[in-house]
Amino acid sequence: MSGRTTHERLLVTLRKADEALPPRTLRKVLAALQAVIDPRVSEVEGGRRAHAVALAYAAAAPEERRDYWSLMSDHFAADAAKLKAARDHHEAAVGTPDEGQAEMKLRNALVSPRMRLLQRFAVEPEGMRFLVDLRAELLPCLKADKRLLALDAELEHLFSTWFDVAFLELRRIDWDSPASLIEKLIRYEAVHDIKGWADVKNRLDHGDRRCYGFFHPRLPNEPLIFVEVALVDRISDGIMPLLDEAALPMPAAKATTAIFYSISNTQAGLRGVSFGDSLIKRVVEQLQTELPRLKTFATLSPIPGFRSWLAKNAGPMLARLDDKRATEIGRLVGSLPPTAERVLSALDDATLRSARSPLRQWLLQGAAEYLGRALVDGKPADPVARFHLGNGARIERLNWAGDPSPKGLKQSYGLMVNYLYDLKRLDKHRGWLATGRVAVSGDIDSLFFKN
Repeated sequence: MSGRTTHERLLVTLRKADEALPPRTLRKVLAALQAVIDPRVSEVEGGRRAHAVALAYAAAAPEERRDYWSLMSDHFAADAAKLKAARDHHEAAVGTPDEGQAEMKLRNALVSPRMRLLQRFAVEPEGMRFLVDLRAELLPCLKADKRLLALDAELEHLFSTWFDVAFLELRRIDWDSPASLIEKLIRYEAVHDIKGWADVKNRLDHGDRRCYGFFHPRLPNEPLIFVEVALVDRISDGIMPLLDEAALPMPAAKATTAIFYSISNTQAGLRGVSFGDSLIKRVVEQLQTELPRLKTFATLSPIPGFRSWLAKNAGPMLARLDDKRATEIGRLVGSLPPTAERVLSALDDATLRSARSPLRQWLLQGAAEYLGRALVDGKPADPVARFHLGNGARIERLNWAGDPSPKGLKQSYGLMVNYLYDLKRLDKHRGWLATGRVAVSGDIDSLFFKN
């Protein structure tokens, strides 16, 4: 961003070498933005003007678009004097008969012209797409320019209302869906990359494989989030059988277990807008109605932050071993006592991690500690764990070599985890998490360090 503020740039005639739009163009853009919320024009006319601004924005270079953001941020904030007066009036009115009216005035004062500007963009059919894409571009720039934070906060607030689950449609996506929609699944899949049309056909075209997504009326052919489901007869311990194109499908009517093995958000601009938990609940309800034999609902999930966490915490974990186990691991890695450097290096040697290896047991203990006890601000450190445990799931089981792909090895040495959705205990588990307690099975509890 340029060193001069937009206020300063609007008052001059020449631009500096590192500035995008010249002052004259900057003034034209500001006038166009102000015209959108001109109180003398109707909402429809305001929407038409907003659409014209959106077209100009689309034609602008990336650095020029930042000038649009700066203008929205700097020139459409709430009136500070009116806001202070309304706040003072409300504080004085608390506990009096005038409190309700004072609160209403304070609420009105808090609604910035920027909020009205953004709402006008949404009037046009393509306006929602424009705003979502704008925020996706804006987000990476927030750390460098704190002046944009208010614009981002108001976009997120509006999206939280506009994309409330009450306004979203749950749709099954199958092989008969439009090719353009299936292409988007391939592009947006964030957990297990789709290798091509044969792979996606395997995930959509068999009776024991399902895919569901949430859709918004203003983005009708764009899944906001989608989940892939495998219908099986037990909780899965590895991803490869679920993705095997040569595997014989199971009749859906005989399945007893639904495995959620991939959940992907598709819109970067909707970061902070949560509807993943509602998606799982709605899919569970639909599956139960269609397939009453289904009794178990669980995930087969990656552990994306484990390897990096272990690199920082291997030393303290080794220090918690008793003498016998420390000696066993030390002999295995060639260092007595075992050092974090030697142990971490040995973890990449599959021959040292056989079924009876103390190194394998130590790695499983580390994963249990990471998922069940590593909390940041009272929430699980792992992003996937944070999502599922926040929904009320329980850490059920760790799976050795659950994902032996290069990505799985890089993230978690190939480990995967099952989160169990016990529908009768979701609220109970959420309550535990609010107090810093993570719901785990007996198998996971047995892996925790006891000292």
